[in-house]
Amino acid sequence: MGNWDFVGRTGELDRFIRAADNASSTETRGLILSGDPGIGKSRLLCEATRTLPADQYAVFSASATIGATGLPFGSLAQVLPPDPPAGLSAPGLLRWAAGALRSDGGARRLVLAVDDVHLLDRTSAALIHLLVREGATLLGTRRTGEPAPAPIAALWTEGLVVNADLLPLSTEESRELLTSMLGGPLETTSARQLSRFAGGNPLLLRELVMAARQGGEISRSYGMWRWTGKLTLAPSLADLVDARIGGLTPGVRDVLELVAFGEPIGLHLVLQGCVPADAEAAEERGLIRVTEDGRRRDVRLAHPLYGEVVRQHCPATRSRRLHATLADLVGSTGARRRDDLLRVAVWRLDSGTAQDGGMLLDAAVQAFGRFDLGLAQRLAGAAWTHGAGYDAAELLSTVLLFADRPDEALAALDRADGPPARRLIARATVAFWGQGRADTADELARARIDDPADEARARAVESLMRMQLLQLRQARALAGQVLADPAAGTPSTDMARSVLAFLAAAGGDPAASTDLLAPVAADTGGWRRENPTLQFVLPMALGTRVAVALDLAGIDGILTDEFADLVQAGGFGVGSAWVSLLQAQAAWLRGRTDTAMAACEQACAALTANRLYEGNVHAYRAHVAALRGESDTAREALAAADRAPGSCNGPDYPWLTRCRAWVAAATGDLIGAVRLLQDVVQRLRVDGFAGHELLALHDLVRLGRPELAADRMAALLESVPGGPVAPLLLRHARAAADSSAEGLLAIARDFQGRGYLTFAAEAAATSVRLFRAARDPQALAASTLLGDVLARCDVLRTPALRTVQPALTTRERQVAELAADGAKSREIADQLFLSPRTVENHLQRVYAKLGVNGRVELAPALRSLPQ
Repeated sequence: MGNWDFVGRTGELDRFIRAADNASSTETRGLILSGDPGIGKSRLLCEATRTLPADQYAVFSASATIGATGLPFGSLAQVLPPDPPAGLSAPGLLRWAAGALRSDGGARRLVLAVDDVHLLDRTSAALIHLLVREGATLLGTRRTGEPAPAPIAALWTEGLVVNADLLPLSTEESRELLTSMLGGPLETTSARQLSRFAGGNPLLLRELVMAARQGGEISRSYGMWRWTGKLTLAPSLADLVDARIGGLTPGVRDVLELVAFGEPIGLHLVLQGCVPADAEAAEERGLIRVTEDGRRRDVRLAHPLYGEVVRQHCPATRSRRLHATLADLVGSTGARRRDDLLRVAVWRLDSGTAQDGGMLLDAAVQAFGRFDLGLAQRLAGAAWTHGAGYDAAELLSTVLLFADRPDEALAALDRADGPPARRLIARATVAFWGQGRADTADELARARIDDPADEARARAVESLMRMQLLQLRQARALAGQVLADPAAGTPSTDMARSVLAFLAAAGGDPAASTDLLAPVAADTGGWRRENPTLQFVLPMALGTRVAVALDLAGIDGILTDEFADLVQAGGFGVGSAWVSLLQAQAAWLRGRTDTAMAACEQACAALTANRLYEGNVHAYRAHVAALRGESDTAREALAAADRAPGSCNGPDYPWLTRCRAWVAAATGDLIGAVRLLQDVVQRLRVDGFAGHELLALHDLVRLGRPELAADRMAALLESVPGGPVAPLLLRHARAAADSSAEGLLAIARDFQGRGYLTFAAEAAATSVRLFRAARDPQALAASTLLGDVLARCDVLRTPALRTVQPALTTRERQVAELAADGAKSREIADQLFLSPRTVENHLQRVYAKLGVNGRVELAPALRSLPQ
């Protein structure tokens, strides 16, 4: 994989550089950063010294090694002359070495860059101490826990050198480093897991990536790297971890193994299961750490990889015994913590002592609630084996459906005898959403079900199917029927509420949608076991509400909720893609199209193997590419969407058609884009999707046809409330229809203040165009605002922006930028080897292309152009 780029560590790098810069003006003359092996100390020191100008600093770099500790000046042999004068005393030898370095440095400031100062030999340490006291700067690194030679330690006790800790890389810095290592982005969950295992240590992160690539556990799809989650411990990685752990006494090994299989585990349980003195020894050696959370004290291993190594080295028989011990220890306390049930169930399985099918089923429900599909499948299967009955088979079937394995889901149902109505509904659910069989809704409608509660449940599921098939009147009627049915149980009524909430959101009434969903979200315990498909139906309805309303705060709330993290980590491809698309929408609305494209690619990677829903994510990728002006990518993504066979996802047609319209606009077919939007507006009006209709009408405004949209938008908002930004969308339409440059400028400022930077840029661009056409001096203010907004955005090349972003030649751009910086024509001519007349001719062409009247307006106009 070779060397990787230096990323992150900007604060620490600046601190090293400031230590060198300020050494002559402060009493502090250096900095030593201490950290664990592989944390990046040496690379950081190298990068810092590389930035120091050679004409100002005489940098002498050395790496101390254990092999040179017994040799006089052995650590600095790399920078000292090879032959010292004969017959010198020890003090004289020290003066000779100091003089040699000063002589080589000349008038420049002396900087000693020493890696691993704790390994310095005595004479080298004494020389550094002498030079620093006489004004030289020391930049050094030290391994945490290793004592420094007395002369070096004296420097920081005397206040001449600062000794500070180098902290592990943050998760974001680790992700940036992973991108550099792999040559492309890593999807969120994979990056988070690898970062956690490495513990912020760059060397361990590199070894993990190398092992994953060699083992075929990491692959690339749609430009996004994805890790399977299977940890491969290559010999080099295992050696690194073994070196950290070191030799273990049997007692300390017992402590490490118990914690490795049980972390986090209560301190009282560790002391109960091991000899307390051994636990103390493990903590003193830095192998375990005790954390406090209120009155709880939990024990974890000091590094995540310790657990992997310890578990892999543990014999199978001892592993089973340890799992049984952990289950007994936690079970004896009453399993009081939220996670205890799940942990005990897994330990019972792993120790071969599982007997209680009911307990395993409860644990499977809990695992599914976290979207840990692999664990939920294992527990549900075990619950079925241990006599939990049809409930376990139905949960297993649902888990397999969520994991995109519908055939296995049906097989799980076929193996179990259960209530006929429930089996019918469960099979219909898998056939419809897993296999794309649209006729399942009619089969369910024809079924004769005697029990009123089961009948209500069947009608609730059918209502969701009818909605997916765009049979909206039937969907609404069935859901209303379920809510009015006294025999309907909580899972049935909550399903019906979710359907009506989805329709209310699509219909432009987010407040009604919120009211419908509130009792569903508050009563997860009432449906999670009996109707686990609501696990995703509820978030889907919530997401539709905030997406159609363009509610940025609401989208952020979903993305920061525990659900988003769980669904992306648990192997639920459709859910992971759904979260990524919400992230993409929030990002492009804010002008962050780089983030939006990365999120779309992550969604595509999540649904690579899903034939029913992958078309949607490709269409959204096409939309973002179109906003960026990347017409080839947009066409390719739309073609991929068209090839996908998707079915049973009818309510997505408003999004898909709008994506298609934006691709047409990006490829120059504005007439076709407008026609697509007009057609979908008519269809949305018939379906009663007023919320979606408002967005499609606003797209017409953004594409320069506000006269086709403004009146209808006003009529819509008289009948439905719309989302929080709906009134601003209407103001945008009216100002654009009236060609009000002043109104558009005010609206652009309002969009900017509320975070909708893409809309702000487009409104400002239209304002600039109108002001310039009227030769109004307010064009300068509008152009300045446009430049300010675009400076906060990634790539944006929508039709509205292209009207004020003409193409300049390279020479025109050079001349214009110099003129905007204040250079006079003669100065520009001299710098570019042109005549002043040629410069003036270039400027006149630039003024004409940009629609500006002179140099005063040039700078903001240039800022609105793509860089």
